[in-house]
Amino acid sequence: MEIKDIKRIIELAKENDLTEFELSEEGFRIAIKRKTGGDVVVAQQVPLFAPAPVHAPVAAPVVAAAPAPAVSKLAEIKSPMVGTFYRSPSPDAEPFIAVGKEVEPETVVCIIEAMKVMNEIKAETKGVIRKVCVENATSVEFGKPLFLVEPN
Repeated sequence: MEIKDIKRIIELAKENDLTEFELSEEGFRIAIKRKTGGDVVVAQQVPLFAPAPVHAPVAAPVVAAAPAPAVSKLAEIKSPMVGTFYRSPSPDAEPFIAVGKEVEPETVVCIIEAMKVMNEIKAETKGVIRKVCVENATSVEFGKPLFLVEPN
């Protein structure tokens, strides 16, 4: 993929108010993420089958992955969709849930905004919240852990 193609994709993302875009083509993958209403914050082009990452001139710096945590008995409440994670129903309201609080399967733990729709996310498990894994008002991907719960 040529730089002019990447620039055109970025222009289309801005014109159509897209916050995320991903394309895999001819052995390359490009992922573009923007802040809402802002400029492109990540543009990455890497070969899909290369043994080591190869960065295009517009590639963002690669952040080292955190070491894998030790095996624990904590359950994860994962994001069921792509969107923006919110801990409370409004900016001035208290969070739905906090570390140390007990949850039931029907307890609402957060909201994920997707395509201007606010989706309540339920715990779907019984236990005690031990960790909040995501910062408020940040983007989440499908399957990303939102909370760690100690089952009871």
